[in-house]
Amino acid sequence: MALPSHKAVPIGDDSLQDWEVVGAGGFGKVYRARHKDWGFNVAIKVPHHGNGSIKDGALWHEANHMEQASNPFVLRLLGVYSGFPPGESSVRLGIVMEFMERDSLQSLQQALSGPPPWPLAFRLAHQVALGMNFLHKLTPPLLHKDLKPSNVLLDEDLNAKLTDFGLSRVSTSDLNSSRFTAGEEGGSLAYMPPEAFDPSYEPVRAYDTYSYGILLWSILTGKDPYPAAPYSRVALRIPLGDRPPCEEIDQRKADGIGELVDLMKRCWVHEPSERPTFEQCCAVTERVYLKHKDRIRNAVTQVLSKSESEVDHLPSSARVPSSFHAQPPAQSMDTVDHASFPKTKGSSKQQDSVATHTVELSDTEKAKFVDDHRAKLIQDIANVMAIADYLGDMVHPETYAQIQAKETNQDKVRVLYTSSLRSGQKKVKAAFYDALIKHERHLMRGLANSR
Repeated sequence: MALPSHKAVPIGDDSLQDWEVVGAGGFGKVYRARHKDWGFNVAIKVPHHGNGSIKDGALWHEANHMEQASNPFVLRLLGVYSGFPPGESSVRLGIVMEFMERDSLQSLQQALSGPPPWPLAFRLAHQVALGMNFLHKLTPPLLHKDLKPSNVLLDEDLNAKLTDFGLSRVSTSDLNSSRFTAGEEGGSLAYMPPEAFDPSYEPVRAYDTYSYGILLWSILTGKDPYPAAPYSRVALRIPLGDRPPCEEIDQRKADGIGELVDLMKRCWVHEPSERPTFEQCCAVTERVYLKHKDRIRNAVTQVLSKSESEVDHLPSSARVPSSFHAQPPAQSMDTVDHASFPKTKGSSKQQDSVATHTVELSDTEKAKFVDDHRAKLIQDIANVMAIADYLGDMVHPETYAQIQAKETNQDKVRVLYTSSLRSGQKKVKAAFYDALIKHERHLMRGLANSR
């Protein structure tokens, strides 16, 4: 399928201004920029190897799928990019998409430390089901194959839109690679159905249905499945029948939770042929959502108020949108903690930055914090690969591979400390601090409260 000619014409640097990196990982970088003529922000996804023809490879594949799947519940393609992103010395190619102001479902769970208010949780479950049903009803059906919270993006009113669909591949090489063990794809393994661990498996629509069942569990709990288990253990136990614990979901909290729990269990059954279609899923999610639709406005307002309050408590150096693929730590459902962020020992400037939220920290102060809290950070950091991806080129490819190969988070962080943080000194340590603010909010608050 060819894209319409107006979509295929590249958008150049002369149309864009105010660039900012909002996501980075093994795929490349995602930027936010303002389109001068259109008058609004757009997202620009630029892969690491995007300097060939736009009609070649995964980039064209993704653009075609986005155009084919255009509907209210899938991220919209706006055009293709050709130019020099900030810091690049050669022409790069990318795709231009609508910019989602509230990042992803995963970042929302991180900010709330649990599930959103039930009316919003029910709407999210329904909107994802609607988007997936549309993809599966296309001729031929378009499979997502990587459905998880970081691939459910949220607009300014917290409506859900799917992204990164139809891109993943399940094969022997994939299962033996880092795709399901690190970086922005780190959560994919937990959402894979048991049959996908067979090297000869070819994905069908039941693959997405299983992933949706795990996603429902994540929406209802606000957590990542299997947060403490090594990926090798997860890969072993899923085909044997292990699933996330349902006892964590209190079905008495709202009318309709029980129906979604029942749907969730039907979606993740072992036998693919016994899983419901997304049309059947939509019938359940719509019925549950309509029970609470009249309270959705208050639920959205409540969440946005909490989010804005949380931003007000961040140092200005940390006020950047979360990565499209950020990995949140597993947390229980609590109220949002508004504790100030960590202060470097003896630094009045850093204390002022927390108090006034306007003073930028120096690289020296950030590096000092990283050094002072080395032991605690090595022990407690959970989102190591998200942090490594945030650091980008500051982590040498060989070091990145060493981090991936380690079994425990503690060993992964030790590699960072003994390689990138040591060799990069102050600049890398300062970037590491910013990554901690972004990906380890609760850990950083704990360090602040312990002082």
